[in-house]
Amino acid sequence: MAWSTRELAELAGTTVNTVRHYHQVGLLAEPERRVNGYKQYGVPDLVRLLRIRRLVDLGIPLARIAEVVDGGDRGGDALRELDAELAATIERLRRVREDIAAIRRERAPADAPAGFAESAGTMSEADRSILHIYGRLYDDEAMTDLRQMVTEDPPELRDAIDGLPADADEETRQHLAEAMVPSMVELLRTYPWLRDPTQHTARNARSVQQTLVEAVVELYNPAQLDVFARTSALALERIRRDDEADG
Repeated sequence: MAWSTRELAELAGTTVNTVRHYHQVGLLAEPERRVNGYKQYGVPDLVRLLRIRRLVDLGIPLARIAEVVDGGDRGGDALRELDAELAATIERLRRVREDIAAIRRERAPADAPAGFAESAGTMSEADRSILHIYGRLYDDEAMTDLRQMVTEDPPELRDAIDGLPADADEETRQHLAEAMVPSMVELLRTYPWLRDPTQHTARNARSVQQTLVEAVVELYNPAQLDVFARTSALALERIRRDDEADG
C-alpha cells in the first residue's frame, strides 16, 4: 500500500510540514513518486517515521537521531547524555518548586533571592539586591552560610542600619558600629571565609572584589557604608586582641 504525504503524517501522528522538514535534514529519504508526480510512501517509510517520532518524544535532538536510527549502539550514548540532562533538569525544577512553596508560605516577594524566602519579607531592598549578586558570585556552600547568617541577624540592628539616614551624625554612626561589633565578631569566628570570600567563588578574584565593591557603594548610603567599615575594623581589632590574650 502507498500513502501520500498527508496520509503518512496522519498515520504517524505528526504534520506534513514535519515530514517535509525530516526530508530537508536528511532523516527521512525522499520516496518514489507516482506517475502524477505525487510522493508515495510505503511501510518502510512509515516505520522509519514512527521511529524518528519515538526518539523525538524521548527528547533526543534531531541532530543525533540519525546516529541512533542508523548506528550500531542503539543510541546508548545519546540516551545516557539525555538522561543526565533530564536528571539535572528535574533537580532544578525540584529546587524551583521548593522556592515557590517557600515564597507562597512566607508571602515573600516573588523575586526573593533563592533560598531566602523566609527572611526576604523583612529585608531592605538593598539587602535583597546584594543577595541576588552574591548568588551569582558565590558557591552553594557560601550561600548556605549566608542564609544561616541572615536567620541569626539581630532584627533590632538590621532595622537600625536599614533606617540610618545618609546624613547621620558621628555619634550615631559610632554607637551603631559598636553595637554591631559582637555580632560581627561571632560571624567572623564562625565563618572564617568571610575574611577572604574569594575561596568560595570560581570566578576571577579581582573581578569578584570589584563587583562587590561597586554593588555595595551603589546600594547603601554613605552613612551605612561608614558604619560597615567601622564595624569591620572594630571587630577585627577585637579578634586580634582576644587572640593575643589567649596566646
